[in-house]
Amino acid sequence: AVAMIGLGACSPQVLTTEIHDPYETANRRTHTFNKAIDRTLVRPVAIGYSQIMDDSLENVISNVASNLSVPSHVINNLLQGDLESAVKNTVKFGINSTIGLAGIATPAAELGIDGGRSDFGQTLHVWGISEGAYLELPMLGPSTSRDALGTAVDYLLDPIGQIASAQQQAFATSTQVGSLLTRRGQFTGTVDSVLYDSADSYAQMRSIFLQRRRFELGGAQEEAYF
Repeated sequence: AVAMIGLGACSPQVLTTEIHDPYETANRRTHTFNKAIDRTLVRPVAIGYSQIMDDSLENVISNVASNLSVPSHVINNLLQGDLESAVKNTVKFGINSTIGLAGIATPAAELGIDGGRSDFGQTLHVWGISEGAYLELPMLGPSTSRDALGTAVDYLLDPIGQIASAQQQAFATSTQVGSLLTRRGQFTGTVDSVLYDSADSYAQMRSIFLQRRRFELGGAQEEAYF
């Protein structure tokens, strides 16, 4: 799998208005598996979670999870040579971790300090690595060869994961899960319309993901995305 991802990411650049999906058969099987997991587990848990949890507490958990991801953004900012964003994110993390009580509050946002999000998939894009083939990953959903490799590197190089104790890592993971459940619960109608109401949920999800990701990376996008 690693070899396939690596070769896919190094393949010739595909036009950003096209879809390169040579593994569609395998991807569709994974998509069916992911939908089954969502239908039987993630969706009902997310809806129940949103109903039980107070909105303010959900926001706090999401804020903490977001704050814990900032050091990873800083590393990718530096790898991309974006020193301004690296400084802003470092200051943002420092303010929210201290004055904001470990990210419970977000005073940096009120001060207008934000270097944006960044990941190793974006770093590879900046380095000139092509998008590669479209992939749907088990549990993780839509991706590309480049982004799948980036996800693996982000996980391995996560600063919080490298220095945190087992208990701290468990806490960080729980906040990330809570944040994901919050988003799945908040956007139930939209996600359900794509997964369960569209004629071809695989093609719909693929189109939405690629257009969103290409727009995020500054590439071409279609009006339909908006």
